[in-house]
Amino acid sequence: MGSSLATIGTVKPLAVVVGAGPNGLTAAARLAVSGWRVEVLERSGEVGGAASTQKLHDATLVDLGAACHPFGAASPAFRALRLEDYGVRWLRAPYEMAHPLDGSAAVLASSLEETAAGLGADGKAWERLHRPVVEHIDDLLEDVLAPMPRLPRHPVALARFGARGLWPATALGRAAFRTEEARALFAGSATHAITSPARPFTGAFGLLFGALGMTRGWPVAEGGSGAVTAALARIVEERGGQVRRGEEVRALPDADAVIVNLPPKQVLPLDGTSLPARRSRSMRRWRYGPGVHKVDFLLDAPVPWADARVGKAATVHVGGSADEIVRAEREVARGVMPERPFVMAAQQYAADPPRGLVLWTYAHVPHGYQERRPGEVAEKITKQIERFAPGFRAVVKDKIETPPRELEAWNPNLVGGDIAGGAMDGAQLLLRQPHRLRKGLYMASSSTAPGAGVHGMPGWWAAEAALRDFGATPRR
Repeated sequence: MGSSLATIGTVKPLAVVVGAGPNGLTAAARLAVSGWRVEVLERSGEVGGAASTQKLHDATLVDLGAACHPFGAASPAFRALRLEDYGVRWLRAPYEMAHPLDGSAAVLASSLEETAAGLGADGKAWERLHRPVVEHIDDLLEDVLAPMPRLPRHPVALARFGARGLWPATALGRAAFRTEEARALFAGSATHAITSPARPFTGAFGLLFGALGMTRGWPVAEGGSGAVTAALARIVEERGGQVRRGEEVRALPDADAVIVNLPPKQVLPLDGTSLPARRSRSMRRWRYGPGVHKVDFLLDAPVPWADARVGKAATVHVGGSADEIVRAEREVARGVMPERPFVMAAQQYAADPPRGLVLWTYAHVPHGYQERRPGEVAEKITKQIERFAPGFRAVVKDKIETPPRELEAWNPNLVGGDIAGGAMDGAQLLLRQPHRLRKGLYMASSSTAPGAGVHGMPGWWAAEAALRDFGATPRR
């Protein structure tokens, strides 16, 4: 590796970033802003990875990966890089999130007070549980989005959060709330961990996702999620960096620092990694989690939800009661496709109408799940939505299905349809892969801390590790 470049007079260090998803591009932008020479190599013909947007023949926009971005709007990395100056505009729907139930619904509003007011008998309990997180959201994000282990910058706020977050979300919900509406609203947010909300630590997901919605929102990016990665690429190129598309990487490039936006399965086969034996063993043992089966429904009219408030939310958790969600997630973990899967849905048109009428959805499915018959999962998703939106089938004019195998073929980082870069349970929830694999080789995928999401923080921390190795002072 050409580490001597960094020490030759005024020659700037060279970084090569493998993968032009949000994490790879954040790493590239961070280093480009610090004066490094930067090259980004992307295997596909377009940048974006899991934050890409496709325009259909009728100008309708479909997000190919991530849809709504609670962490994007709150990301310290995106704030430091000033993405808004490069065209990113965050748009919010009238409600941040909704959770329909049989005969009722619960909604997450843009403030703690408005959300609590809509939860009736559980309003005060909701406010008591979430207020410490809401009031210290920026302090908590600074610690929660940092690599582990690290001494917390805000230990008191983090300790109060952790005392509740250690609980399983369902146990915390039962202890705090009396109504199914509040319990389901909390459990749905916790299921962003892509594991059963009855597992330990999922209370932290419920608290954090709820607090983000009631402070920073669960917005969409105007014009599609691809606007985020396009802005990051623009920063790199304006600072003299190169973003090269259609570049398949099979061996580590010659550079001072190579940053791979890849999960362990994709890193290990690369020639030239020269990893320590202990790190190689850890990467071979890395577990991948459940997959998702994505279905985009192209609509003639908005979804006819039984509760009109659900139609005004950008994100909808379709899973029924908290107990139903637990049952579905446990079946997925056992390798069984549930009859009533947990479905994540996004109505970006509620915040960004010019995109067109698309209901973006995915169901949690077993890792690498192959359907028993064509259309099996799409039909189960349809039934779940129809359950809470009678007449839904009548407004669907077409659909685009992407099962786990096709997701991985499109983006090899999505191993078996796992969109989290590795199972988010047990030790892997807290102890992700390190950003620094060795001097000169760094990892920036969601397999590293703080995990999945379009926030760029794995890339930010990988870039910080490279800056420390080559004598640069990290900028806050």
